[in-house]
Amino acid sequence: MQNLVLASSSKYRGQILGKLQLAFSCCGSGVDESPLFDEPPDDLVLRLAEAKAQAAAKTYPRHLIIGSDQVAVCGGTILGKPGNREGAFRQLQLQSGKKTTFYTGLCLLDSGKGTIKTDLDICHVYFRDLNQAQLNRYLDREEPYECAGSFKSEGYGIALFSKIEGDDPNALVGLPLIKLIDLLNQFGVAIP
Repeated sequence: MQNLVLASSSKYRGQILGKLQLAFSCCGSGVDESPLFDEPPDDLVLRLAEAKAQAAAKTYPRHLIIGSDQVAVCGGTILGKPGNREGAFRQLQLQSGKKTTFYTGLCLLDSGKGTIKTDLDICHVYFRDLNQAQLNRYLDREEPYECAGSFKSEGYGIALFSKIEGDDPNALVGLPLIKLIDLLNQFGVAIP
């Protein structure tokens, strides 16, 4: 098997990939995650997942490289990483009582052969009606400033939801393992 690389510096994505019990390296990609003008969210995450894998290929020329990117969309507004408390509060306030759709793009690149396969995971999250005090308590505990949509479903963020609809709970954390296993199998990596 070729060496596996996760083109991400996210400790959460690394923890998820660790569930597969495969040896892998991690590297940040340095890719600008800004959307293009009028770019639909599914196109955005697929483009960025591939760009992250391609950026890592410069350092890892004979590897299987995993790229992943995620955005949340609520009421037609794309919610990326809020960056700070004020941004997170605004995002969570917008999502209160509403459905948010999470798009997670996934790319697997064989950097030696130049072969690329991509996939897309879509998950719907239904937020509880949340008041200002609840949002502040959540932000005091979690500080989700580097998370699309301003929450961590793997932590206290689960308390914000009334329901989740999706095929893979790992996708909400940023790495859809079910789809990744399918891609890895296509590249000859047998799991399990």
